[in-house]
Amino acid sequence: MKKIVLAAVFLAGFSYSHAQSTKAAVDPKEDKDLMTWYHKDFATSKVYGVNTENAYKYLESKGLKPKTVVVGVLDSGVQVDHPGLVKNIWSNPNEVPNNGKDDDGNGYIDDVHGWNFIGGKNGDTDIDNMEVTRVVAKYKSVFEGDDSAKNKANQAKMLEEFAMYMKSKELFTKKSIDARQSFMRYNTINESIPTIATILNGKPLTAENIKGIKPTKQEEAIALEILNNLVKNPEFAGKSAAEVGNKIKEEIKPALDHFGPMAKQYDLAYDPRAEIVGDNYDDYSQKNYGNNHYQGPDAEHGTHVSGIIAGLPQGKEVQYGVASKVAKIMVVRTVPNGDERDKDVANAIRYAVDNGAKVLNMSFGKPVSPGKNIVWDAFKYAEDKGVLLVKAAGNENEDVAEHLAYPTNFKNITDPAPFVNNVLVVGASTNRNNELRASFSNYNKTMVNVFAPGEEIYSTVPNNEYSYQQGTSMASPVVAGAAAVLLAYMPNLKPAQIIEALVKTSNASKENEFGDKSQAGGVIDVRKAAEYAFTNYYNGKTSAVKKPVKSKKTVKK
Repeated sequence: MKKIVLAAVFLAGFSYSHAQSTKAAVDPKEDKDLMTWYHKDFATSKVYGVNTENAYKYLESKGLKPKTVVVGVLDSGVQVDHPGLVKNIWSNPNEVPNNGKDDDGNGYIDDVHGWNFIGGKNGDTDIDNMEVTRVVAKYKSVFEGDDSAKNKANQAKMLEEFAMYMKSKELFTKKSIDARQSFMRYNTINESIPTIATILNGKPLTAENIKGIKPTKQEEAIALEILNNLVKNPEFAGKSAAEVGNKIKEEIKPALDHFGPMAKQYDLAYDPRAEIVGDNYDDYSQKNYGNNHYQGPDAEHGTHVSGIIAGLPQGKEVQYGVASKVAKIMVVRTVPNGDERDKDVANAIRYAVDNGAKVLNMSFGKPVSPGKNIVWDAFKYAEDKGVLLVKAAGNENEDVAEHLAYPTNFKNITDPAPFVNNVLVVGASTNRNNELRASFSNYNKTMVNVFAPGEEIYSTVPNNEYSYQQGTSMASPVVAGAAAVLLAYMPNLKPAQIIEALVKTSNASKENEFGDKSQAGGVIDVRKAAEYAFTNYYNGKTSAVKKPVKSKKTVKK
């Protein structure tokens, strides 16, 4: 699922924010310092950035020469010809573009820049269900059908499926209601814009002007309530009716775009899979399906993630990714507007690994996973191939031990050890030292490895544009980029060694805010991690790596 953090609820405070700057004095679109804050060196700036430039300087001072690292972005799709990305998009060296042939024999025709596992001959999946919707739709008749005796028998012999069904049913019931109510609230505001213009009657929005308004209809009463809230906001106060209406549309569009599709995401009868993708979804052994539509219908999330990893400055844009000097982005479209499907995640991991990616970024997650075993098999496959998986912790402000988010490297939350040693889980931090952990970020002392910048992150988005966004979805690619930097200069580093280097060298806040929130207890520092990895694992030869230093915080198999 693409994680969208709603920074404020428009109805409650009438100021909806889509990950915008909190610095009112400077337009964030003109604040070059804010655009690149996550690269800063904490030692000199006192801002918890990741020290990007000094990492490169240190590694180059050791006489190391970088090799290109391919980073697989398993996401919603990417605008591969974005001016800030086009030079850092991976190209399959064994595939002839657009000749309709599988030149490299990997089972995917014309996979020049990657592959799309949620498309097919009939187009591309945009909106898909939430996983809880799919589980309820599949098992409702099995566990709560018309035959009560059969229901009980199924419940008794399908214990794991029944537990998943009951959890899904609870979440489905609550969240489907919340989604409908949220959409109705925002849509009510949107539909009130003409009435707002009518009752203002050509006057600007001031407390004095709305004091005399006497509504005679329900829609006028609703419009007046909205104005009474808006007049308290300096962005609306004093504006004309037309300006107020335009500002409302601008502010609530992200919310409408977010909540609108949920009608389908929580519709038990809706299932776009068979018609669009055309595979047998229940056959987990299938892997040769999809198409090469890298961008898909909505590539905002994946394009933003890609820019954080490998964006390049262009024109007047100063944005650059953490691994902009060394990484190429392999696009593996996996995540619809809804929850990703386990079959696609497993195939996406295997595709990226088989085609040379050494780091995979996975900025997605969900509360239940019917096909978790095939995803775990793919995790193990990546581990065996020496590939690092970087995963967002999630945006629910929850302890992940109590609210497990799939895919996960923990098969049992009662077992403190992950079953593989190549998964790096990332929480989100801010640029505010007095509130360093992002309020939305999930956490856990053992199940979240590190924190990284994930709020007010400026990066590439479709249509050759840029925007600020926030979420652990943004923190994860910061870390994926950091891992790519280390691998570029020390290519024989093992995933567990990269994880240990980042964990052991993170910068902790004075208040020890992260002490019980992650293994690292702080925000990553790529420069320090580079020195740690070089000192402990690298002996001056690119063909040899020392054994890891034993540590309680070392990720074990």
